[in-house]
Amino acid sequence: MHEWQERLRDGERLLVRPIRPDDRDELAAGIHRLSPESRYRRFFTPTSELSSSQLTYLTDVDHRDHEALVAIEPDTGHGLGVARFVRSVEDKERAEVAVAVADSWQGRGVATALLNRLTERAREEGIRRFSAEILADNRPMLELIDDLGEVSVKHRDHGSVEVEVELPDEGIGAALRETLRAAARGLLRVRT
Repeated sequence: MHEWQERLRDGERLLVRPIRPDDRDELAAGIHRLSPESRYRRFFTPTSELSSSQLTYLTDVDHRDHEALVAIEPDTGHGLGVARFVRSVEDKERAEVAVAVADSWQGRGVATALLNRLTERAREEGIRRFSAEILADNRPMLELIDDLGEVSVKHRDHGSVEVEVELPDEGIGAALRETLRAAARGLLRVRT
């Protein structure tokens, strides 16, 4: 498995690597490092801790159809964020995407570093599109999606809109970057 050293906007360094089953305690602790608002935006319920089965699902991944990368602070070994994709059963070239970053590290480039590497991993596994759901009453996000152009609305159902973003041949591209940033801010609800 790969490990990457990344430099953030402020010059700080972090390690990005695939998640492992032995990360479950750190992931459980990381939930407590998120504010209640960040936890709600990520899980769409007032979540204060993860169950044993959720921790297993989130850390014991196959790194093909379900990939998760973690950002680690080198000095402390604490997790700073997680980005993941889960391949669609119906369409093997599409995967749902999610990202979460500790509040104290938001806005510093952690999500960008994670998403750059996650997008590379997705391409290596034959994934060509990421998808996510937007709440239908989220007008600013729907307007952003319309402005990006490269993002397509797949369907509207039960108060939400599913969007799909093509992966560029390299990098993450503007449409994907902004869609994933919205997911990191909790503006997108991802079904995973």
